[in-house]
Amino acid sequence: MTASVELVAEMAGVSVSTVSRALRDIPGVSAATRKRVQDLARELGYSASPAASRLATGRTQTVGIVVPVLAKWFFGKVIGEAAHTLREAGFDVLLFELATLAQRERFFGGAHLHGRTDGVIIIALQPTKGELESLASQGQAVALLGAEAQGIGSVSVDNVSAGRAAVRHLLNLGHERIAFIGIRDDDGSNLGGVPPLQRLMGYREALSTAGLPQDRTLEQFDENSVAGGALAMSRLLVTDQVPTAAFVASDEMAFGALKVLRKAGLDVPRDFSVLGFDNHELCDVVDLTTMDHEVAEQGQDAARILLDILKGGPPAALVRPARLVVRETTAPPRALRLSASTPDSPPSAGHPGTP
Repeated sequence: MTASVELVAEMAGVSVSTVSRALRDIPGVSAATRKRVQDLARELGYSASPAASRLATGRTQTVGIVVPVLAKWFFGKVIGEAAHTLREAGFDVLLFELATLAQRERFFGGAHLHGRTDGVIIIALQPTKGELESLASQGQAVALLGAEAQGIGSVSVDNVSAGRAAVRHLLNLGHERIAFIGIRDDDGSNLGGVPPLQRLMGYREALSTAGLPQDRTLEQFDENSVAGGALAMSRLLVTDQVPTAAFVASDEMAFGALKVLRKAGLDVPRDFSVLGFDNHELCDVVDLTTMDHEVAEQGQDAARILLDILKGGPPAALVRPARLVVRETTAPPRALRLSASTPDSPPSAGHPGTP
């Protein structure tokens, strides 16, 4: 027969509420008492039921995860990793998709989380002061992923440095006319546009440091999708001076760019280099050079930060670096390779595909 919480409390010489706190790792119990209670519970075969634990602690043992869109690889990856970490800690997960501004206003304008969750992870949204105050009024601990706010736990990426590193790689290969394909933040969009804008800043800073002109015709923006990347690359290929390389703000857009280049008869990377961002699981399939910002680890980090806050810890703000992963879509421009192989010949000019 399974031991009762009352028996564990009697054997440990503490109250039932202390046993509950010790077994749930809730603050207010000394380390020695916590260990004594946990050891006795194991010895007696006691296991707290979720319902009893929730009644004793006043906690729901549930965390909300809020995203702007579900049907994207990035969001699926971080949700999966965060949910796994939360479940291992004994928490259930409620998922909220705020695909429109109207849905966002309803969510933050009401008390949708009060009594349903203990905390919330907000992914890729840039919450306003009022929205954060709404969550606080509902007793919610908060962790952000892809955003930062004073006094709020967060996980973010150093996107400016990542953008600089991406462009430096192309510069070091000898490219000078480098395009940027960015994520368009449409009117009414619920996506937080800060990280993509920071990648653009890194792109511009790298070109400026190299003494290269800022040509805005080389900056093309579209929706964050394969189709969007294809449209942006199509526009670049009809500019007066076609670039020899592109830094693309997401791998999904980079896949579309590659498709257009190959349909145009351009060899990647001999005629045109492409560098993406995310290290999508399909990058290995298409050999895409990219910036890896450890998407899975970000989901785990956000969950751990929230769990620490729920235990009474301070709201940590973690900034992750991004790492260049070189594959087969970047190489020196054709003109440099030809001049290196035939030093007496002038470099070719015009279209990047000109032999």
